[in-house]
Amino acid sequence: MGKTQKYIFVTGGVLSGVGKGITAASIGAILQAKGAHVSIQKCDPYLNVDAGLLNPREHGECFVTKDGAETDLDLGHYERFLDIELTQKNATLSGRLLSNLIADERAGKFNGQTIQLVPHLTGAIKDAIQDAANGSDIHIVEVGGTVGDYEGLSFVEAIRDFASRVGRENCFYVHVVYVPFIQTSKEFKSKPAQNALNDLRGFGIVPDCVVVRTEDPAPGDIAAKIARFSGVAEDAVILLANAHTVYEVPLTVYASGIGPVLERFTGNTKKPDLTKWRDLAEAQETRFPQTVKVGMVAKYLDNEDTYISVLEALKAAAWQEKVNLDLRWIDAEDVVNDDLSSVDAVLVPGGFGKRGIEGKIQAATYALEHKKPYLGLCLGLQVAVIASARRSGLSDANSTEFEPDAKHNVVYIMEGQQGKESTGGTLRLGDYNAVLTKGSKVAEAYGATKTVERHRHRYEVNQKFTKAIEAGGLTISGTSPDGKLVEYVEGAHHPYFVATQAHPEFKSRPSRPHPLFVGLIRAAKQGV
Repeated sequence: MGKTQKYIFVTGGVLSGVGKGITAASIGAILQAKGAHVSIQKCDPYLNVDAGLLNPREHGECFVTKDGAETDLDLGHYERFLDIELTQKNATLSGRLLSNLIADERAGKFNGQTIQLVPHLTGAIKDAIQDAANGSDIHIVEVGGTVGDYEGLSFVEAIRDFASRVGRENCFYVHVVYVPFIQTSKEFKSKPAQNALNDLRGFGIVPDCVVVRTEDPAPGDIAAKIARFSGVAEDAVILLANAHTVYEVPLTVYASGIGPVLERFTGNTKKPDLTKWRDLAEAQETRFPQTVKVGMVAKYLDNEDTYISVLEALKAAAWQEKVNLDLRWIDAEDVVNDDLSSVDAVLVPGGFGKRGIEGKIQAATYALEHKKPYLGLCLGLQVAVIASARRSGLSDANSTEFEPDAKHNVVYIMEGQQGKESTGGTLRLGDYNAVLTKGSKVAEAYGATKTVERHRHRYEVNQKFTKAIEAGGLTISGTSPDGKLVEYVEGAHHPYFVATQAHPEFKSRPSRPHPLFVGLIRAAKQGV
C-alpha cells in the first residue's frame, strides 16, 4: 500500500496581500528539502476565466505556464521557490469552473438537476484540487483573497468539506493573518487577527497552524494570545516578520518553529537541507565591489509586481555575476537620452498598447547606436525591429498594433488573429521551439542552437522587411523551426544587443538565472 497523499490549505485573514503565496511556497520549499514530492495550486475566487485580461497595474504580472495558462503572479513565486514547471491545473479560477458548469448544464449533462453552488461548484473545486495533486506526496493549495469575501465562500466550503473526502488527518489548514503595530500606543494589536480566526472557525475550519505576519518582530506574548483565543497550539502559531528578500522566508519560516508542526502532520522527521536557501540569503546580503546600473524602460511604474519575474531574473543574474544591481526605472512616456546614457544597460520588457511606445523605440535606437547593452523581451524585440527599420530609411516603420494602417508594417498581426485583439486566451501562449543561428550571440548565451521558451503575444515580425531590418543594424538570429516566425534578433556589431519574442524571465530561477539575463549583466559589468 502506497503513502497517503497529504493536503495543505493556506488561507488569509485581515487583509489581502499579506503573504499567503510566499508562505505557501516557503512551506513547499521546506517539505521539498525534507525529500517530499510537492505540488502546489492557486485557487482564485475571481469570476475571471483566467488572468489574461486583468489590469497589470492593479493585479501585477500575468505569469504564463509552459502549457499556456495565463495566471496570477503567485505561480511565478511557486515556480521560482520550488523549481518546478506548473500547468493549467495549478491555477483554478471560479470563472473557469462556472463556465464549465454552465456549458455542461446547457449540454444536458445534469439530467435536469438544479445546479447550485453547493454541491456542484464546490464539487468542481474539490475535483480540481484532487486533479492538480495527482502524483505528489503533499499538495499545497493557496486560496486567494480573504476569508469572508463573498466570492470566496464556495472555496472555503470546498476545502472544509475536502476533509470528508480524504480524511481530516490528511488535511492541514494554515491561516495567515496580519498583526499591525500602532505607533501612537507603541503596541501590536492582535484583535484583527483574532476576528479573522473567528471568521474561519465560523465556516467550520479550525486551523492547524497560524502564521502571524508583522512589519517588525513581534513579542512572544502575541503568539500566546492568538493561541489562547483561537484554540491553536502555541507552538503552531508562527510569528513571521518582514524579511529582507522573499528568498529568506523559507529560512525564517523554519527558524520560527514550523518544523515540529509539519512533522506531526506528515510523519517526516528528516531534517531539511536548506543549504540552497542559506547560500541565496548570503548572496543577497553580500555587497560586491562592482555595481551595474540597469535602466528598465517601462510604463507601469506604480506597481513593481507588474514586472516581478523580470526583476527576479535580473537579481539572480547579478548574484551569479557577483555584482550589485542598481535598477533605474525609466518612464516609457518620458524617455530622454540622458537617462539612457546614465545606465550601464537597457532592458525593455513586454507590454501591450500604444502608450509609451515611442519612448521604447527611442531606447532601442539609443542602445543600437551607442553600443549600449540591451535586452528586449517580447515587445522589447518588436520596438527594436521598428527602431532598426527606421534607421535603415523606413521612417514610418511601425507595428499594426500601434498604427493599423502602417505602410511599412515591420511588425504585424499573426495570421488568424484579426478581430481577436481584445479577447482572452487567443494569444500565442506557452512553450514554443526556436532554432538559433550557429555562432550568434544568443546561441553563445544558451550554449545551444535549439531553445524552448514561453510566449505571450499576438504580433510577429514581418519578414517581408528583413532586408530593411538588417540594414538598420540587426540580424535575425533565431526563428521557429519552420523559419516562418522570428524569435530572436541581435545587434550585428554590438557587444550585447539581444531581443527575443519570448518571455525568458518566466524560466529564470534564483539559483539558476536565465542565460539572456546573465549575458546582459555580464556585458554591463564589462562596460563599467
